[in-house]
Amino acid sequence: MNVSDLIIEKLGECRVNTPMHQSVFIDDDEDRILFTSNLKELKPFVESCGEIPCFEMAGPRDRIFFDPAEIGCGIVTCGGLCPGINDVIRAIVMSLYHHYGVRNIWGFRYGYEGLAPKYGHTPIALTPEKVKDIHNSGGTILGSSRGPQDVSQMVDTLEQMNISTLYAIGGDGTMSGISAICAEISRRELQMNVIGIPKTIDNDIAYIDMSFGYITAVEASNTSTYTAYVEAMGARNGIGLVKLMGRESGFIAASATLANNVVNFCLIPEVDFTLEGFLAALKKRITTRGYAVIVVGEGAGQNLFPDDLGTDASGNPKLGNIGHYLREQIKEFFAAEEIEIILKYIDPSYTIRSMPANAYDSAFCLLMGYNAVHAGMTGRTNMFIGHANNQFTHVPIPLVVNKRKKVDPMSRMWEDVLSCTGQPEMM
Repeated sequence: MNVSDLIIEKLGECRVNTPMHQSVFIDDDEDRILFTSNLKELKPFVESCGEIPCFEMAGPRDRIFFDPAEIGCGIVTCGGLCPGINDVIRAIVMSLYHHYGVRNIWGFRYGYEGLAPKYGHTPIALTPEKVKDIHNSGGTILGSSRGPQDVSQMVDTLEQMNISTLYAIGGDGTMSGISAICAEISRRELQMNVIGIPKTIDNDIAYIDMSFGYITAVEASNTSTYTAYVEAMGARNGIGLVKLMGRESGFIAASATLANNVVNFCLIPEVDFTLEGFLAALKKRITTRGYAVIVVGEGAGQNLFPDDLGTDASGNPKLGNIGHYLREQIKEFFAAEEIEIILKYIDPSYTIRSMPANAYDSAFCLLMGYNAVHAGMTGRTNMFIGHANNQFTHVPIPLVVNKRKKVDPMSRMWEDVLSCTGQPEMM
C-alpha cells in the first residue's frame, strides 16, 4: 500500500455553504487519522517516502458540493442481515432531511435488484415519519439480496430518478458493486456519487477496527455459549458444540470465547486443524474434566471437506457445514472409543443476525449514517465510512476490494484465546 492509495475521489470543488449550523467542522488538511497506531507499522512508510499515511477524518465540512434543494438520494441494503441495518437507514434519512434539507430520498428494495428494472421493485419514498421507529426492529425495511446486477441498467435507474448520491449498505460484494457503478458513472461523466456503509457481521472488512452489528453479535452469542456450558456440565461426559458466524474470519468465535470464559476449544477459519488432533485433545479433556464446550466459526475446518463445493449467489465458495460434520464425527469417535457422551449442538446464526442492534451498535450506526451523509454531500465517491483509532474515517473502496481482514494467528488476540481455552496451539 502507498500513501496515495488513501486519497478519496471527489466530483469537484465544494462551493456551496453548508446549511448545517454548528461551530466545529472538519479541516481536510489538518484533521487526519493515522493509518495505524502501531509505530512498527508506520516506520516503513516514513523511511521510504517521508510521509505518515493517514485517512481523511469523517464529519461535516463547512462547504459542500451539492445544492440540497436540487438533489435526490437513494439507499440500498445488500447481502445477509445484520443487527443495525435499520439504524443506519434511519440515520441517513434523518441527517439528509434535518441537517441538509434534502426532501427527495428513496429506498431501493431488495438490494441491487431494486435498481434493475426487470424485477419490478417499486422504490419507497423515505421520510422521517417513515423511518422514525425502524431502529427498534431487526432486519431491513428495504429488504436485501445477494449477487450482482447489470451495472448499466442500475446507473440508468439512478439517472432517470435524478439520484445524485447512492448510499449502499453492504459487505465486500456490495463494495465491489460500488466500484463498478462508480466506473460506469465516470464513463458517462455524470455528477453522481456513491458512498458505502460497511455491513459485515463477521467484522472482516479491511482497514477498519470494527463494523456495525459485530458487538451485538458477540453479546448475543453469550446466550449460546452459556447454554452449551450448562448442558455440558449437566451431563456425564457432556459436550456443548456451538457454531457461530464467520466465513473466512473468526472474530465472532474468538471474541465470544473471550466474552464468556467457559469455552474449551475455539476453532476459526484462520487456523487449520486435523480431525485426529482435535478429537485426541477433546478425548483428553473429557477423560480428565468430564465435560467440554466447543465454539466453531462456520468457515473453520474447510480443509476437511472436498475442494470444490460450488459457489453461492454472490460468487463465494460454498462451505462445508462444519457444525454438522463435527457433531457426527465426535459421536462416531467416542462410540468407537466406547466412551458414552451427551452432545448438544447449537446454531444461533439466524437468531443473532435478525436481532435489533444493542445500545452500543445503535449509537455506532447513527454516527456511521451521519458521516456517510456528510461525505456524500461533499461530492466524495467510491469510498466508505470506516472506523480507526476511535475515529470515523473515509476509506477508498479500491483499497479494500478483494482484501479481507482476518484474525492473525500470531496476534495478541489469538494468544489470549489460547490462554483462555487452554486448547493445544496445534491440533
